[in-house]
Amino acid sequence: MNQPPLILVVDDEENFREIFSIKLNSLGFRVETAEDGRQAIQKAKNLKPDLILMDVRMPVMDGIEAATKLKEDTTTKDIKVVFLTVLGESEADRQEIDKRLSKEIGAAGYIKKSDNLDVIIEQVKQFFPKQP
Repeated sequence: MNQPPLILVVDDEENFREIFSIKLNSLGFRVETAEDGRQAIQKAKNLKPDLILMDVRMPVMDGIEAATKLKEDTTTKDIKVVFLTVLGESEADRQEIDKRLSKEIGAAGYIKKSDNLDVIIEQVKQFFPKQP
């Protein structure tokens, strides 16, 4: 029997991790969480998630450094990494920078963090065309 996809949510904001996990679980996804890039690397190696949703700016190890390390490791290089980020200065500049980083690091994409979880969820679901 096929298990639902496993998503690793990596964010230093506990409330975001909890609310996002509940929402994804309610849609049939399995969810694990990590609070920084270092934890994300360890969990990715152990769990082999189908997708990692990674905040860009976190303490200990940011999402860019963590994603780079994941892509350099043969055991985790094929895991899809999608950056979650808030936009800074000018929205257009921030999007361009983040999109470029996603391409250079080999991330599968980039989702703008917002207060509207439904918008984020719809974007996440696009990575799983045969799922809920």
